[in-house]
Amino acid sequence: MSQECIRVLKYMMFVFNLIFWVAGCSIIAMGIYYLVNDIYGTLVPETSSLTVGNILIVTGCIIMVFGFIGCMGAIKENKCLLLTFFILLLLILIIEVVLAIVLYVYEKKVGDHVMAHLTTSFEEQRKETANNKTKQLWHDIQNNVKCCGINGTSDWGTNIPKSCCENTECTRYFPTGCSKALEQWFNDNFWYVGIITICISIVEVLGMSFALTLYCHISRNSVSLNK
Repeated sequence: MSQECIRVLKYMMFVFNLIFWVAGCSIIAMGIYYLVNDIYGTLVPETSSLTVGNILIVTGCIIMVFGFIGCMGAIKENKCLLLTFFILLLLILIIEVVLAIVLYVYEKKVGDHVMAHLTTSFEEQRKETANNKTKQLWHDIQNNVKCCGINGTSDWGTNIPKSCCENTECTRYFPTGCSKALEQWFNDNFWYVGIITICISIVEVLGMSFALTLYCHISRNSVSLNK
């Protein structure tokens, strides 16, 4: 492979990972915003740290680290960093494949598990001692997803909140429970989720290919210089 091609590949990988790094910074900023403003807190009372904000911050940090390693490995032509980048991407790809298989095989059990946690969260927020964060979370969900309770308005008894109202006069309530509404939302967006997942996998494979090609070229050059 000519030196020109390698130089182009090197800078392509640098730009590729620089975009990754910037994306990671943006996701962290979004996570901090969600955390500070307490937007979509935890749905699982037993794990209060599992919030949308925390998940975004952790995801952003991982993407930032990947981008930094890839950028430095490419621009410095460092074999150790390039190999680390390749191995990390390979591990992430394997984890994604395993998760996809597990979700496909145990789809019913995963659905039942999520449903159990939603029910626990809903029952928790109905208590007088429930904190305002949990209550506000459910009001936000009902407003945004256009649903009411877990299975319907009957879950609220006679004390149906305004977030269940279908119109401003509150003469009608959302007829669908949040469990079915969320399930329907996922079914409606299944293809979009699949396309995004495939695109991410293609980007990961391209990143691995760039890193491995550059690594092999640097190794061959090192051997040639040592002869």
